[in-house]
Amino acid sequence: MSLSIGGPQRHRRIRSVVAKATWRRIAGELGARINAMSYLPKWLILASVIGVIAGLGAVVFYEALSISTHLFLGVLAGYNVPTPAGEGNAAGSAHFARAWAIPLVVVLGALASGFLVFTWAPEAEGHGTDAAIDAVHHNPRGIRLRAVVVKIVASALTIGSGGSGGREGPTAQISAGFGSLLARVLDLSPEDGRIAVSVGIGSGIGAIFSAPFGGAVLAADIVYRDDFEFEALLPGLFASIIAYAVFGAVFGYQPLFAIPDGYHFNQPIQLVWFAVIGLLAGGLGLLYAKSFYGIVRLSHRLPFSKKLRPALGGLLVGLMALGLPEVLGTGYGWVQKGLGTEMLHTPLLIILALPLARILATGLSIGTGGSGGVFGPGMVIGAFTGLAVWRVLEPFAPGVGHDPAPFVIVGMMAVFGGISRAPIAVMLMVAQMTGSIALLGPAMIAVAIAWFIVGRSDDSIYRSQLRTRADSAASRLHFGPPLLATLSVASVVDDPTVLLRDHTTASEALQALREAGVPGAPVIDAHGTYLGTVDIDVLAPLAEADSTLPVAGVLDATTTTVAIDATLDVGLEALTQAGGRWVTVTSKSRHVVGILAIGDLVRGYRQALDTNVGKIAQVTAHAVAVEERVGRHSKLIGRSIRTAGLPAGCVVITVQHGNEMLLAAGTTTLAEGDVVSALTSPQSVDTLRHLLRGTAEP
Repeated sequence: MSLSIGGPQRHRRIRSVVAKATWRRIAGELGARINAMSYLPKWLILASVIGVIAGLGAVVFYEALSISTHLFLGVLAGYNVPTPAGEGNAAGSAHFARAWAIPLVVVLGALASGFLVFTWAPEAEGHGTDAAIDAVHHNPRGIRLRAVVVKIVASALTIGSGGSGGREGPTAQISAGFGSLLARVLDLSPEDGRIAVSVGIGSGIGAIFSAPFGGAVLAADIVYRDDFEFEALLPGLFASIIAYAVFGAVFGYQPLFAIPDGYHFNQPIQLVWFAVIGLLAGGLGLLYAKSFYGIVRLSHRLPFSKKLRPALGGLLVGLMALGLPEVLGTGYGWVQKGLGTEMLHTPLLIILALPLARILATGLSIGTGGSGGVFGPGMVIGAFTGLAVWRVLEPFAPGVGHDPAPFVIVGMMAVFGGISRAPIAVMLMVAQMTGSIALLGPAMIAVAIAWFIVGRSDDSIYRSQLRTRADSAASRLHFGPPLLATLSVASVVDDPTVLLRDHTTASEALQALREAGVPGAPVIDAHGTYLGTVDIDVLAPLAEADSTLPVAGVLDATTTTVAIDATLDVGLEALTQAGGRWVTVTSKSRHVVGILAIGDLVRGYRQALDTNVGKIAQVTAHAVAVEERVGRHSKLIGRSIRTAGLPAGCVVITVQHGNEMLLAAGTTTLAEGDVVSALTSPQSVDTLRHLLRGTAEP
């Protein structure tokens, strides 16, 4: 009996091993081909694949959310939510058939979401777009597929049961997660990995909102507060239009919202009222961000399990909904009502309360650990803000008109365009979502004012955004030490001290790492193909719990690698993403060929400096990269960069201090022998070099 059972099991294991090895070989060959391509064909392929997955992901989540909404609110609570014109324009229920069930249903969905998220993928809590932005800047390979799956289900539960959230967060994480997967499987460079995740964010959001142009611009606009990722724009256009085509093939290509009578700008006085919307939008946007993260901090201090916290938020939202049903779900159907005449008879006090109610409901639904986006609620808050301004002004103000739609649309653009710090992308998206391109010009005044107010407060709903590309380690390294780009990883790589097989047990791996005195090691399969890495700090407690656990079950497949034929500037970026200690070096076939540690990089760099110190490289017509050693007689010794009196416009990128290479800050203190890499104007090159050397200018 044991032989008859063991035989099939053994054959299944063998087939599984062979299938995995074949897949890795195919992925390695495909990755080598794609990485060898020039920019245009490479991104035409990658963006197209990301676009297809973004469109399919949007379809899957839309269906999941529709089923969840029908089950929780429709069947259990007996309440039908209104829908926008692009989704049937259903009027929704006039009242609650079972009012007592509304809070219970919202609690049930939030409770299920909390247990799912905090049991299987804690990183899926909150709004997924911010997590994807963080991955762009710190580890493009780090989005786990498990987190994507959990995000889909948890967001459908949270929003479908009545929680206030947007459906763009899950769709952004689906396509960004696929971009992260491509970066891992195809061994994309750190730069290409960042672009892939950025493109995933924009194409996913553009698909679910049927706004491909806005999604393409969003891919480049959303990762920085005051800057633009130009490299993501062209791939974003490819991916977004394909994602839109896939999503539209299933659900149609009509705009999400419809304006009953269209819009034509013929009242210049309206610019004054739009400026008023901009002032309110800036303040409400700040309130939205601060209250949301205030609720997040308060939630973390609650003295009970994280799994139960979303249920508390759901209970409060459900109780709010008994008086204000507009806070339930996505709220897009209520925006459609606001664009028409269906909310004209709603009491003014209710209209004025709706923006604040939606802000609170979103914080309680998502900020307590629920899952969903904050983009959609931000636009709904803006729509209610514009409607409130119109209702107040319409009885007496000149040029307001009898149609609330322009005010509603401008409010949508201004509130979230300001607090997202992505004003251009949000304006384009709302214009496409409402079919109101004619409003782009007049709305600019409101969006500009809101953006200025938020910018002065230096806040954003996306806390993972960096201010500019100058704050990105990747961008600073790109303009960093010019000698790095002249050296190859192959010239400094070391053989791996420890190389683990996937069947090695956790206790054996831990012993090997401790004996070798290394912090971690790469893991390979039977064919020598790279699988991931293990870290000694992660491995130690797991080995104590189960010493027979194979390392294949605990390895991290998301860690960054670097190709053997890459240059050292790429190697330094990979080291930065990997935590700054070491990174695995792989061949084109994904075999491990060595380890690159920061010490290896510094030693190779110092050898190059011995013959090239003082090197100057022209970066642009107005900027020159300079590398110079701080001399014994330099007046800069012991002074910080901020107080060193460097030439105007000079930007110090890195300082090599002994065996340590530092990304420069204003507080970095210079010492004799330090090698300084900086950007300066061509006219200031000699002055800077003499300051650093401590020699007199001729």
